Amino acid sequence: MQIHVVQSNQTVTGIARAYGTTVNDLVEANDLPNPNQLAIGQALVIPIIGSFYWVQPGDSLWSIAQKFGMNYQQLASINRISATQPLEIGLRLYIPQRPKRAVETNAYVEPRGNTVAPILESSAREAAPYLTYLAPFSFQALRDGNLKEPLLNNFPTIATNNDNVLMMVITNQENDQFSAELGRILLTDQTIQNTFLTNIVNTAKKYGFKDIHFDFEYLRPQDREAYNQFLRKAKDRFSQEGWLISTALAPKTSATQKGKWYEAHDYKAHGEIVDFVVIMTYEWGYSGGPAMAVSPIGPVRNVLEYALTEMPSTKIMMGQNLYGYDWTLPFVEGSIAKALSPQAAIQLAKDNNVAILYDQKAQAPYFKYRDSTGKLHEVWFEDARSIQAKFNLIKELNLRGISYWKLGLSFPQNWLLIVDNFNVTKRA
Repeated sequence: MQIHVVQSNQTVTGIARAYGTTVNDLVEANDLPNPNQLAIGQALVIPIIGSFYWVQPGDSLWSIAQKFGMNYQQLASINRISATQPLEIGLRLYIPQRPKRAVETNAYVEPRGNTVAPILESSAREAAPYLTYLAPFSFQALRDGNLKEPLLNNFPTIATNNDNVLMMVITNQENDQFSAELGRILLTDQTIQNTFLTNIVNTAKKYGFKDIHFDFEYLRPQDREAYNQFLRKAKDRFSQEGWLISTALAPKTSATQKGKWYEAHDYKAHGEIVDFVVIMTYEWGYSGGPAMAVSPIGPVRNVLEYALTEMPSTKIMMGQNLYGYDWTLPFVEGSIAKALSPQAAIQLAKDNNVAILYDQKAQAPYFKYRDSTGKLHEVWFEDARSIQAKFNLIKELNLRGISYWKLGLSFPQNWLLIVDNFNVTKRA
């Protein structure tokens, strides 16, 4: 697979010809609604096996081979050139596909309201072939130990048909807000806790859940050890059924990090107790804050490198957003940015005839535009380049895999690149 960034005056036809593919394949791979309208700076995935590299000034066969983890003699042989001849600038070299490693992947899907939107089910069906786990969000714990069920509709069937492990996501949410008081009751009242665990087991058996996933957030700091003890108890109970147990963790960079979101999440203990964790490495740029990348690569790396000091890499799933935000400038405290899909962001740039830029430090695309009223906007989102940067980090740090929040927003390039980089494990 190749990633190509559209330059001024380039066309789909010319790009397809340069890479030896077809217009139809290029349009289908990138879900281009209007192939004759490309945005400058738009990243396209080229659906070919391997990739091409054009020789730049200062390149040598050895330096190019090093860049792609190859032997220079092998590179010369593949391209049928002499290993000793000077390289002409602009020469196109073919780079074969590199060996792929196995990863696990998860995606949350969040039905809201009284019905499941058709786009959510279709999105789940499209993503399921690329997933290890499918996670309807969420079963909400109640103060008496019972559970409020989400709308499941056809999600269990979709999981079964695609060999996905159905993940039972359980939250301490009340009225769509995480509740420290609800968490306190569940973690410290043993009678209610026993009822809670029994209800989880019965519900999991009813629907076929095989991973029980606790997303308990904004717990009281003093309930940190109670949470750890609860997870040990739950682990023992679920192991009897042959099920996995996992947790969602706030993105910490130290064991002593302060703040309501962080203090009750004990990375070391979770790493010892549960089968794996999902670390929520996103929302640096968020709807209620100033414009910036949602998951800038530097802060993401910092969180993951701290996590590696507390638990094995094989227990860590990196969280990844499938969305971006459109902020109105200047940012005003209390204002809310609009969430949008990567595909919608690209279309917005096209509609406003602005170039998509790429922040090398954050490893994220962005652009600015003025709306019909003259107000300035700033948009940060994900594209093929930014997701490839995250995949490279997964490989470098040897992580278990990646977990997406959340399905329903179109990002076709992500799934193509998953297949190009990894072999997705199917556990069901």
